[in-house]
Amino acid sequence: MKIKEKEFEDTLQDLKALAAQLGAKVRFEKGDFKGGYCILKESKVIVINKMTNLQRKVMILSAALKELGVDKIYLTPKIREIIDEMAEIN
Repeated sequence: MKIKEKEFEDTLQDLKALAAQLGAKVRFEKGDFKGGYCILKESKVIVINKMTNLQRKVMILSAALKELGVDKIYLTPKIREIIDEMAEIN
């Protein structure tokens, strides 16, 4: 699936909403790391380097959501395809 550059912001917002639905908090932090999913004091947290580009943020968030387990919930076909493809690239 080809995503246009201007669609990445909307996709990022959709993925952030999905993370919230799954009980995970998405944090954008500055530092020397790529990002990913972790558990911090029994809370699900997805940390993403805020200095990375928009496409990379979508890739990291997609991989983290895949790790959280989106297989058993309903996703629009477009979002499911994005998560599957971006998680593989990451």
